[in-house]
Amino acid sequence: MSNPLKKLAGHTAIYGLSSIVGRLLNYLLVPLYTYKFTNPADYGVVSELYAWVAFLIVVLSFGMETTYFRFTQKNINEKTVFSSCLKIISIINVVFLATIFLLHQEIASAMLFENHGEYILILGAIVSLDSFSAIPLARLRAKEKALKFSMIQLISILVNIGLNIIFFVWVFDASNPQKGILFILIANLISAGIKPLLLIKQFFDVSFEKNRELTKKILIYASPLVIAGFAGIINETLDRALLKHLLVENQFSLEYAEAQVGIYSACYKLAMLVTILLQSYRYAAEPFFFSQSKNENKNKIYAEVMSYFIGIVFFAFLLVSLNLEILKYFIQNKAYWEGLQVVPILLLANVFLGIYYNQSIWYKLSGKTKYGAYIALIGAGATVVLNILYVPIYGYIACAWATTIVYFIQMVLSYFLGQKHFPIPYDLKRFFFYTISALTIYWIATSISLESKAINLLINNCFVILFAFLVYQTQKRKKIST
Repeated sequence: MSNPLKKLAGHTAIYGLSSIVGRLLNYLLVPLYTYKFTNPADYGVVSELYAWVAFLIVVLSFGMETTYFRFTQKNINEKTVFSSCLKIISIINVVFLATIFLLHQEIASAMLFENHGEYILILGAIVSLDSFSAIPLARLRAKEKALKFSMIQLISILVNIGLNIIFFVWVFDASNPQKGILFILIANLISAGIKPLLLIKQFFDVSFEKNRELTKKILIYASPLVIAGFAGIINETLDRALLKHLLVENQFSLEYAEAQVGIYSACYKLAMLVTILLQSYRYAAEPFFFSQSKNENKNKIYAEVMSYFIGIVFFAFLLVSLNLEILKYFIQNKAYWEGLQVVPILLLANVFLGIYYNQSIWYKLSGKTKYGAYIALIGAGATVVLNILYVPIYGYIACAWATTIVYFIQMVLSYFLGQKHFPIPYDLKRFFFYTISALTIYWIATSISLESKAINLLINNCFVILFAFLVYQTQKRKKIST
């Protein structure tokens, strides 16, 4: 019998091809943007627009990916489930696009993008194309066609990067940064359109049979996921969207507010190096967890996966946070460097978020998705309150701490609710050992300040290797065979 943990690791590696390599290639655009947009305010506009994209994707995909995985495990014809999910998304997107077409100017004005309704139109088309591709891509994941999934994602990413390079290296005029913003949106629109073209066979493999009972069950299951997803995105991206508006409302100029968004967003990218790991893992983990749901040792497997995961994400936390002296050059313009102080805070936030993602399998497997909505709504409420109270005083530092506090709260809530409704025997000793070890190592390493930056970096990376050794030895002693 094959080891399911090795299977998960293998699929994570393949999904990582598109997620990690693709994101890293996309990250190469950040030095280009920060170099070309000499005023952080212009990059702030781009960052805010893409913060709103995350909100829209959640609504327009309507939780159909997880729903598709859930219902295909219930002995229902896969083609029927796929078709029902696709029809629901199609109806939602048609209504959305019609609304955007009619109200794009009014929406732009409300977002303080006066006279730039075209931003909203293009953005609407991008998110519709992405959400429309979500179910066919989920189908590839469910059928374990990880390589094909990865290739489609990579092609889309490479098209986006290629167009950005052409636009910004040969066409962009620094005296007209608004056109640069349009170039980014147009490149993304074209790359988003590539995906449905490459998935065209999937769209034709649908059933036109009406199944109202199944559709009703799908909507009942998915609705709490949408609420949870939407509230979750509030926690992930609302800070960048709120930052500008809160600063403007407190008598700061619009340009200053947009510059703060640009600085925070550029530095946020460094913290998202952990998010890349999370994304590739999530692509593999969700179908894996559902596929193990009938395994009699499933809870033991879920617990062991969590232990490995915590060790790996804390390793990534140390690797990035203790090498900022090198990684900061990823951001080409020194005007952005003042925000580097938020990176370790946001890295820790992403560790808590990753643990929460792992725990969330309990309410997805048990069908109690309403609890996911409750947890996310509590987090969303805390995000809004913390940002409103402290952003006017502390600026983007408050955004970073609010994110960390909220993810910690969600992680703790999910653990206790999960142990009540779907108990999984997580190894808390290993969790606390890895957490305390990583934070202690970070504190010791950052307390050492030598004149030679090279020696400082050498010491820092020795600490990173030490933590990796601790994790390896701990996991080796606890290793299970399944």
